[in-house]
Amino acid sequence: MNTVWMTVAAYLIGSISFAVICSKLFGIADPRTYGSKNPGATNVLRSGNKKAAIATLIGDAAKGWLAVWLAIYFQDKLGIGDATIALVAIAVFLGHLWPVFFRFVGGKGVATAAGVLLGLDIWLGVATLVTWLVVAFAFRYSSLAALVAAVFAPFYYGLLFGVEPQLFAVFAMSALLLFRHSKNISNLIAGKESRIGSKKGK
Repeated sequence: MNTVWMTVAAYLIGSISFAVICSKLFGIADPRTYGSKNPGATNVLRSGNKKAAIATLIGDAAKGWLAVWLAIYFQDKLGIGDATIALVAIAVFLGHLWPVFFRFVGGKGVATAAGVLLGLDIWLGVATLVTWLVVAFAFRYSSLAALVAAVFAPFYYGLLFGVEPQLFAVFAMSALLLFRHSKNISNLIAGKESRIGSKKGK
């Protein structure tokens, strides 16, 4: 029973869309109405409001971290295993992708996945974030950075911890990230992908 309610709670936490909430708080347009129409930090940045984009990034990452941290913190007290932590990690990520509070229209999950990885292990999260930063600064494509980081995340986890239930959660997140970026992959190949910092119409 603990596994069920913790998984449901994680999904609900993930369903909080900080892109939409922060946009309202900062008085800018709904991110689902311009640019890539993706409710995430990169698209919010296209509005020109850097503070709103940073707040979105922090919020989306924090919810991923919080859900996993709570599961790990209460692991011994509630008698849950690593499989439950893996389910919580996937649930909060799925909540971001398909949020029940926003008609199941969510973001691509990059920031939330980063938060989940940091929650699972600080070094796992740092290694993946560094990978994202290196690619992003080198090529200025947020999507390309996300794709490369997604590919390397399971490798980093396996290198650090071997085969555990959480590894399959990381694999699942990586696969979903690649799926959610399918259009970006096509745009990258065609040379039509927007670079980091481009405005609404670009």
